[in-house]
Amino acid sequence: MKFSLGPVLYYWPKATMQSFYQQAAASNVDIVYLGETVCPKRCELRLSDYLEIANQLREAGKQVVLSTMTLLESPADLRSLKRSCDNGEFIIEANDMGAIGLLQERQLPFVAGASINCYNHQTLLHLVKLGMQRWLMPVELSRDWLASLLQQPEVMAVRDRFEMEVFGFGYLPLAWSARCFTARSENRAKDDCDLCCIKYPEGRAVSTQEGKRLFTLNGIQTQSGGRYNLVNELHTMTGLVDVVRLSPEIEGTFGWLEKFRNAYSSKSRTPLDDIDCNGYWHKIAGIKCVTFP
Repeated sequence: MKFSLGPVLYYWPKATMQSFYQQAAASNVDIVYLGETVCPKRCELRLSDYLEIANQLREAGKQVVLSTMTLLESPADLRSLKRSCDNGEFIIEANDMGAIGLLQERQLPFVAGASINCYNHQTLLHLVKLGMQRWLMPVELSRDWLASLLQQPEVMAVRDRFEMEVFGFGYLPLAWSARCFTARSENRAKDDCDLCCIKYPEGRAVSTQEGKRLFTLNGIQTQSGGRYNLVNELHTMTGLVDVVRLSPEIEGTFGWLEKFRNAYSSKSRTPLDDIDCNGYWHKIAGIKCVTFP
């Protein structure tokens, strides 16, 4: 089992990002995804900065993947996407079909992100044909669904051509919109947001009238209110999953990376926090949390 760090989904200052990736280089993570995937206005780091970090991580023995935007909204976004695809060194995580089209034209391999609508074996086979080497399953799907899909004879025939990755830790990216919810929450227009996302390094929590956390606002992205945590489900991934992804948080990410590695090697249980959930993996409501004695 390999463990990966997903792209930072929040808007952090440049110094915070650089410090985080210095820790990543010193950690025992196997794969690191780099790049802005939520909002093009978040430009504390440019592509040249990411490439510099990517080279440092590669020298530290990590596999580096450059992640692309999930929702392209302008010609500038498309130009940025093309520059990433043409980097010439690092494999790309494609988070929309436009990126896959560009990479297929260039005959370059890619990782298919969770936002790619892949919900049946026909789509999966098509992505493999286009050059997919790793697939991050959509976050709302279950262990049973994955097992059933991988048992399809057509998928078994190409299973050695792609790695299977599962989002295992962090607030789940559920939806994207042309509107910016963080800006609206501050009574700002999207075009005059003043980059207010930088004030919320873990997103902005949304609670029900009863006070229960329901969602997390992160710019144009809506995340779950509960933190997805599959640390105690690693034993159920044997034979199915090659890579487990941890989504970076402003605090504690590398501590949880160690907990995941220890849980996998020792098969021990790890106490979950009150904010944790794992329902989707168990084919129930995602907000729920299944615990074991």
